[in-house]
Amino acid sequence: MSDRQERWTLEDITALFDGIFAERYQTRLIRGGDEPLYRPANSETPYHQVIFARGYYASALHEISHWCIAGAQRRQQEDYGYWYCPDGRDAEQQKAFEQAEIAPQALESIFARACGRVFHVSVDNLGGDIEVDIEAFAARVEARAQRYLKEGFPARANAFQVALKRFYSDQATLAEAVAQAHATLDKMDKALPA
Repeated sequence: MSDRQERWTLEDITALFDGIFAERYQTRLIRGGDEPLYRPANSETPYHQVIFARGYYASALHEISHWCIAGAQRRQQEDYGYWYCPDGRDAEQQKAFEQAEIAPQALESIFARACGRVFHVSVDNLGGDIEVDIEAFAARVEARAQRYLKEGFPARANAFQVALKRFYSDQATLAEAVAQAHATLDKMDKALPA
């Protein structure tokens, strides 16, 4: 096992996310049960929760990707206000699912690469009766990832991928990676028009 693989821990990915976003966005990464969920803060929990499934590292990266794309209004709604259509989707539902998943899976692929992990697209329709073209979907996801790399990332996604690169590729400490992400967010905030 390589040093990089030893660093693929839930504690580390949680520490990176929380270190970057807990104070600035009142949002924490939470290990959940069978299903992922985004839950906004409420009277019982004073912070927003990005809940990933069953302690899977890839699920954490995927749910973080959704959060990095969601706008301020969406982040005030459970699961960003979207309705999830489970396994067994028909062709039209599957097409809509894939369209909605291109950008988050593109970010997830970039995050996975920054960690030195292999990314696998998910069409998430194992119980369906339709034929799903995984290769075509993977090509659309990769094209969107290349567009992010060329044109730039949403601010939170940029900060997170900077931290991942610092921690996993550059072997920086958690504190150094978080500090670099904060500096990235601060720089982007200053660049925004007043």
